[in-house]
Amino acid sequence: MHDTGTSGDDSVTGFWRRLWRRPDSVLADAGRQSELVVARVRVAVTLLLLLVPLANLVVQPAFFETRISFGVTVAALLSTLAVWVAVRRDRRPHWLGLASTGFDISLVSLALFTYTLTGQPLVSVNSRVAFEVYFLAIAATCLRYDVRLCILAGVLSVAQYLAIVLIATTAYDLSALPEQIRAYGHFDWGSQVSRVFLLIIASALSSVIVLRARDLRRLSAIDRLTGVFNRGHLDERILGELGRAQRMQRPLSIAMLDVDHFKEFNDRYGHAAGDAGLRAIADRVRLMTRRSDVLARYGGEEFVLLLPDTGPDIALEKLEEIRVEVESMLIELPRGQGTVALTLSAGIATYPDDGTNADELVDEADARLFRAKGLGRNRVVGGAPTMPPATLHRAG
Repeated sequence: MHDTGTSGDDSVTGFWRRLWRRPDSVLADAGRQSELVVARVRVAVTLLLLLVPLANLVVQPAFFETRISFGVTVAALLSTLAVWVAVRRDRRPHWLGLASTGFDISLVSLALFTYTLTGQPLVSVNSRVAFEVYFLAIAATCLRYDVRLCILAGVLSVAQYLAIVLIATTAYDLSALPEQIRAYGHFDWGSQVSRVFLLIIASALSSVIVLRARDLRRLSAIDRLTGVFNRGHLDERILGELGRAQRMQRPLSIAMLDVDHFKEFNDRYGHAAGDAGLRAIADRVRLMTRRSDVLARYGGEEFVLLLPDTGPDIALEKLEEIRVEVESMLIELPRGQGTVALTLSAGIATYPDDGTNADELVDEADARLFRAKGLGRNRVVGGAPTMPPATLHRAG
């Protein structure tokens, strides 16, 4: 788990780094969950867009242009349905947000360009319905919690719409279409420039919304003392990761970690030293985890580490590495009290061997943590053979 804190750099360079930073695991997971909502809205919008060529097909079935428009829109609908089915089946690769954003914008552009293909260029450039769908596509990027996608949506919509306008004005004399002018008005570049600026403003506004939402969501998920995830976020992630493990038939390990003799440490050195010790341990464990792992403060001096796609043997090896690393740390005490070492005990449970739901796994991990303490602390107990510590090193 990485990048859980907010940036403290308020410079221009810091702002751009923050703008282009890849979403952390909190936001990436939220974006993947929101992709299903976007997929449903996309299908609904495409169905509405299908009404126009369908009505034209009923009124003028012999027109070749009408059949082209209907065929293009049906193809778009089938594509949106395919994406919706893929998202429902949890096929959500890391590039899905990028592809989905491009697809949404291009779908609107395709709908507008279809009017030009069917001899209705003024509808393409003065549409009162289809053009507004651009704003829905841009707004949908907010659900993905990635500022880069908001900017991409703005750039694509502006570029594609300008291309449509240039093609329409090049292929047709828009001032010589009296029937279309009566229904959709005259063409003028001032209105088109205004539309482009509205797209830019919508993209900028969605970017600001995502930046703010990103900070608020991160703050609500982070333990302020240690900088790792809090109990509330952990409860959500356990259910999400367990659901994924069940669907993909992959293992999931949960480790309960407890700082040994922490009450005695607090009594001897003070609560400020205890806070410093918890922060130091959290930082060290976090550095030893993968981006897909989830480290959270469970309460007091207890932490929980989720290890997706990790079986009992590998989990035991990983927790033993963490235990040894923490044991070797020297923690700086406040007010010049020197340095001291702390140790960890841990218990591990793995899906599906040790349980099939979150409560069973957490209870088993907690029971094995209790067993590790009973065996003398500073050790890891899991489903695989227990690894005893090379040395016992108590704080203080």
